[in-house]
Amino acid sequence: MPRISVTKLAPALGAEVSGIDLHLPIDEETLSALKDAWASHLVLRFRGQALTDPQLLAFSRLLGPLDPPGPNPYGKPFLEDFPEINVISNVKVGGAPIGNLGDGEAVWHCDMTYVEAPPRAALLHALEIPSSGGDTFWSNMYTAFETLPDAMKKRIAGLRAIHDATYNSAGVMRKGMSEVTDPRKAPGAQHPLVIKHPDTGRAALYLGRRRNSYVLGLELEESEALLDELWAHASRPEFTFRQVWQQHDLILWDNRCTLHRRDAFDPAARRVMHRTQIKGTPVAPAFEAA
Repeated sequence: MPRISVTKLAPALGAEVSGIDLHLPIDEETLSALKDAWASHLVLRFRGQALTDPQLLAFSRLLGPLDPPGPNPYGKPFLEDFPEINVISNVKVGGAPIGNLGDGEAVWHCDMTYVEAPPRAALLHALEIPSSGGDTFWSNMYTAFETLPDAMKKRIAGLRAIHDATYNSAGVMRKGMSEVTDPRKAPGAQHPLVIKHPDTGRAALYLGRRRNSYVLGLELEESEALLDELWAHASRPEFTFRQVWQQHDLILWDNRCTLHRRDAFDPAARRVMHRTQIKGTPVAPAFEAA
């Protein structure tokens, strides 16, 4: 296999990998180079990869054991033959959605942090895309933490927050959940506000998603104000990379040190993405509680 080329896409994060055909077997040297590029850039883009679902699964498994998708509002896998694949789409067949998240905005989030061991990574493969809209953004949570004022770093060291399980990133209530009116009572895992990345050892801000989040031990108003400040900082444009999709793009991202969001797009357009995720481990705090 020829030597891969890695081209930076934005100052904060993101790189394009060329000189590789993901239909073909990948040798250990190339896989090691891919992993090094991924650790450096957090988000990797592979263009022109018209993969079948089995090929997408085969490449995904090179990065670790697969994690099944989280429960969708419809209670069953979208692809019966490939239950490890989640479908992200606005398309309906016979009035029934073939995938998740529709055509509206998907707000800033980190995937499935409402569980104790969130996914390590995710891959998203573009099968059909609208002519405009539906762009995806990622934000670098290493940089977000490192650029916080020292007083804020000290303030949040050791603090933990509830990561609500009630709604997905498009605001749809998950199957079996009930409306939450008090974030202090929201269901979901409790994670540190700053985690230690298990591979790099670096500290990263870890916010999950804003809706129904609550910082344990604080008065609700204090928690709300703190989270608003952290979210405003974490989503600053200079920390982000914008992906304008082309058909057969494949994006790989680290779910432990990035956030991502999606723009809305024309409801009359078709957008179909197939997504896999890699199993993770429980997150560890970068700092112990005082």
